[in-house]
Amino acid sequence: MARRSLVIAALLVGLVVSAFERLMVGGSGFGWADDAGIVGLRAIALASGVVVGGCLGLAGAQLQALLRNPLASPDLLGMSAGAGLAVAIASLLGGAAALGSPVPAGIGALGALALVYVVAQRGGLIEPVSLILIGVIVAVMLSAMTLVVQTMMPRGQAFDTSRWMLGALSPDATWQQIGLCAAALGGALTLSLVLGPTVDGAAFGDDEARSLGVPLAGLRVTLFIASGVLTAASVVLAGPVGFVGLVCPHAVRLLLGPTHRGLVVGSVLAGAIMVVQADVVGEVVRLRSGRLPMGVMTAMVGGPVLLVLLRAELRGRGRL
Repeated sequence: MARRSLVIAALLVGLVVSAFERLMVGGSGFGWADDAGIVGLRAIALASGVVVGGCLGLAGAQLQALLRNPLASPDLLGMSAGAGLAVAIASLLGGAAALGSPVPAGIGALGALALVYVVAQRGGLIEPVSLILIGVIVAVMLSAMTLVVQTMMPRGQAFDTSRWMLGALSPDATWQQIGLCAAALGGALTLSLVLGPTVDGAAFGDDEARSLGVPLAGLRVTLFIASGVLTAASVVLAGPVGFVGLVCPHAVRLLLGPTHRGLVVGSVLAGAIMVVQADVVGEVVRLRSGRLPMGVMTAMVGGPVLLVLLRAELRGRGRL
């Protein structure tokens, strides 16, 4: 308990430091801005980053618990790509305003996860490495379809959509959108805390979980829907952002262990820190074409972590 409290406190301090850094960069340069408008934009970016990172961290923790697979995350299972495709189609049909709509994002995320889950099953069982490979293939296919949709858009709209697909906090996000996504995060976190002991019981395996009275079917449907809603919320505010849902729960699990209640709280905080820090770096590092997309930076961090995890998984199964 003392270790858990210490780690959570350290993550809270890290989030406060990250928030301070984000409020000090952007717009007019470095330091506290005298212009209230710039301060407001920085505050919106900070709030969006915290919500996006929290949603992705929690979604990753829920998916890993749902599938009993430490490699599961919204982007590797095609959920982010599915949400992105659905939003792109909605944008093509309904205009640029659809980029901020949560309904198509939610439908796309849940649809992609359902497709991956069905294809990956063999005799009712799912092998972790096969699940990830199928998820990556589905994500690539959905991303390719998104590019096809972009070619049908007017040039300006296609450019905005392509930047959004790289993962970037939307400068047009409103406090209402952020509030709705934060409410989804708060509800999902509360649900995860309530279900913590049940999820811990389900981690032993289907037979053991049933002997403990764990309602596996209802639990899986609940986590399935919650992770889709969280992924949709993150996509609405920042587009598809990769690897946050993989790296953060895994890092927190190493620090706190597999107990679900501590894991989900730590994953929310760690995800928020990762996204806000990526946004800070994007404000500091400027390229000729503009700022470095946040999704590129999270991929640069998460890619090597995924390779290490895959290598460890294969070595554990005697395939390496």
